[in-house]
Amino acid sequence: MTMGPAADRGLPLSRRLALGGVATGALMLALPRSAHAGAQIEEPLIDSVRNALSAAIHSSSPPKPEFQDTASRLAYLRWLGEMSQRLKRKVADHQERIELLQTVWYESRRAGLDVSLVLGLIQVESNFRKWAISSAGARGLMQVMPFWTRVIGDGDPNQLFKMQPNLRFGCVILRHYLDRERGDLFLTLGRYNGSRGRAPYPDAVFSNQRLWAFQDRTAD
Repeated sequence: MTMGPAADRGLPLSRRLALGGVATGALMLALPRSAHAGAQIEEPLIDSVRNALSAAIHSSSPPKPEFQDTASRLAYLRWLGEMSQRLKRKVADHQERIELLQTVWYESRRAGLDVSLVLGLIQVESNFRKWAISSAGARGLMQVMPFWTRVIGDGDPNQLFKMQPNLRFGCVILRHYLDRERGDLFLTLGRYNGSRGRAPYPDAVFSNQRLWAFQDRTAD
């Protein structure tokens, strides 16, 4: 079972999320295909938590990777190249594939999450289909329930079909659940799926996470 970094565990959302922004874009007209997933359960949030989640969703910096040195930038580019090849069978368009991977990388790291974990979750939830809808009504790549747009967003559930907002919501929600479960990824994933305490969903995500693990052999 692959676990996220130790630094991810038990830290409050307000300390883990850096400023970022929800990109805008026209919503393409298409018929969404169904997804077989559970659903996050709407629970009461205290004001401080709701405000922190809302601030994380609405912060306005663009999702652009920043690197402290050339070595880090080159390592990122090697990761991007390898992940693009792995994702090619699911997302055929090169530009869309690169944009998706760049945004997953940015939003995952912004929320203090393992990038491979988020990619594994997306594969289980929607198989990388941004128009996917589950039987419970969850939407998009990370299968976010529409009630979240009312609780911490602007109330427009259609934005969950846009790549960047969906990934922003999904990563912020997953980070919130990880904080609530004090770093326990098994319980965190169950809560995300609405099946807390049951093994099939977390096991599926962990299994798919291994498909997106990256070992930078060039750096050895």
